[in-house]
Amino acid sequence: MSDRDDVPDLFLLANLIIMVAYAAIMVSIVVPVHRAGQLGSNKLATATAMIFCSCAVGHGFHAVIAWRTLAALDQVHAHGAGPGWSSASAVWDACTAAVGVYYWTLRRGYGVLLQKGAIYVDPWGQWRLDEADARERAARDLADAHQATLATIVEDSADAIIGLTPDGIINAWNGGAERIFGWTAAEVLARPATIFADAAGAGQQADMLARMRGGEGSFSYEGRRIRKDGRPVDVAFTVTPVTDTAGEVIGVSVIARDVSAEKEAAARQRAVQERSDQAKRMESLGNLAGGVAHDFNNILAIIANYTDFVTDETRELPHVQADLAHVRTAVDRATSLTRQLLTFTRGDTIQLRDVDLNAAVAEVHAVLERTIGEHITLIAVPSPEPLCVHADPGQLHQILLNLAINARDAMPEGGTVVLEANVAALDGEELNMQPPLPAGTYARLLVSDTGEGMSPETAARIFEPFFTTKPRGRGTGLGLATVYGIVAEAGGSINVYSELGVGTTFRIYLPISSVSGVTPPSGRTGSPPRGDGRTVLVVEDEEALARIITRILSNGGYRVRAASNGAEGLRIFQEHGCDLLLTDVIMPEMTGPKLAELTRRERPDLPVLFMSGYSNGLLGTTHVLDEGIAFLEKPFTSGDLLHKVFTTMAHDICHG
Repeated sequence: MSDRDDVPDLFLLANLIIMVAYAAIMVSIVVPVHRAGQLGSNKLATATAMIFCSCAVGHGFHAVIAWRTLAALDQVHAHGAGPGWSSASAVWDACTAAVGVYYWTLRRGYGVLLQKGAIYVDPWGQWRLDEADARERAARDLADAHQATLATIVEDSADAIIGLTPDGIINAWNGGAERIFGWTAAEVLARPATIFADAAGAGQQADMLARMRGGEGSFSYEGRRIRKDGRPVDVAFTVTPVTDTAGEVIGVSVIARDVSAEKEAAARQRAVQERSDQAKRMESLGNLAGGVAHDFNNILAIIANYTDFVTDETRELPHVQADLAHVRTAVDRATSLTRQLLTFTRGDTIQLRDVDLNAAVAEVHAVLERTIGEHITLIAVPSPEPLCVHADPGQLHQILLNLAINARDAMPEGGTVVLEANVAALDGEELNMQPPLPAGTYARLLVSDTGEGMSPETAARIFEPFFTTKPRGRGTGLGLATVYGIVAEAGGSINVYSELGVGTTFRIYLPISSVSGVTPPSGRTGSPPRGDGRTVLVVEDEEALARIITRILSNGGYRVRAASNGAEGLRIFQEHGCDLLLTDVIMPEMTGPKLAELTRRERPDLPVLFMSGYSNGLLGTTHVLDEGIAFLEKPFTSGDLLHKVFTTMAHDICHG
């Protein structure tokens, strides 16, 4: 066969291949368009499919022609392929051309000649797609905005929001956590949560994580944690497990709230309520004692008078006279007791006048000096300026005598009693004042001793009538009740500070008489200067008081590190240092003066401010403190504390 005879074979093969390819392309267009439900609406896709269908059919015609040519080669050479198939092929080619023109007209009309994916989309479909895309973008933008808002709320929340791994490693830390604990996110992320917990707090955290890993749900608890600056903070926690789709615990969500202020307010409210209850109890007891005293006085008057009658009629009977003398002595003693009861209940007649407290202290000192006993050191510390109160002088003497005698009885082996008079400024919020006093400047009497001291339970009852800790027959239980009654009648108040094995201080606050001309202490005038970030190391073994001191100093602009005893205070000083040491004087194991001595070995110029519930007069005379030291007497106000801290720092800086 010649090369010319091979042409029909190649023509047949080529057209068959092209026909199949066009048919496949048509199917690849029609199937997805049909699945999308766009056969009737997507004209451009339909026109495209029509082109490939027409081309496929046209190449089919050409393949038939080639086949017939091969079958009748001679006839093809003689007469051609025959007019029938050739004419049909030509007509179909014309139709294909028309479909092509229609297709390109559509593309040009849609303006998508070169746009990606336009073959599947007509204008209506494109509008719907654009609308769906716009809705998706709007939903995505709304979700992003919601997420940003939620993130802002979490970050700015006053509560700490913390994320932990199941092993207690911190992996989320918001601004509230930074404000409560003092650590920034950069400082705590990827570190264990035990960095802000003491031993007890670490135990709580371990128990919480174990419960979370064990499958327990959300729960709440309270605990104490340590801020970065060393200050304790009371925190209420709510913890919730974070789980994956399979229910496995992959983390812990912790919400923490600072409840220190709430606990302090609750403690103060309890103290105020207890003080109010005590005042009501004392008033009830006073009414009862007053009724008993008046009735008993009537009985005593009868006994006394009939005793006198019998005494007059039996003067010639010495043995009867002796018996009557014992009866009269008992009557006199009973009369004295009823007089004390009436004084306690404010039912006795009093004679008020202006009394100089310095003179009253001197007079009582002179009386006691001869009678109190050689084993007692008695010291009087008068006010540096004249100080008068409007009171009954006999009652003032009775107050001082009662308290001094009680102090003597508390020191059977000997000790020191200090009587002091001075001026004090109160802000009206002092605790343990019986009864409470409004803010103002008052005259103050102090009676301090180095005796056995009292437990808190005993101190809470000492003003109740007939309550006594003395052996039977040695005390009536009316001495301090009488003191309370006198002070309350004079418009004053009384405060007691005592520690077992250390001693007791009674403070009597009385309104100052106008003739005194006394002005409030200069240290209380004006706003206290700010601390400007200086560091104060507070060493106080009374937890509630330590929290109050820390809060006052922090609000005053100081950085505070707190310790509950001398050993802990020394360790904190050695690790972090401080600008001022504020320490209680009397503490177990290591006293304040000893702590000051040890810290000043390392830093001789360290300012030290001592504080105590005992008076400076007592501590100085018993050589607990040296003369001339900086001293703050409890109870004190926030103004007292801030002024004293500032002046102590300033004095040491100027004289360092």
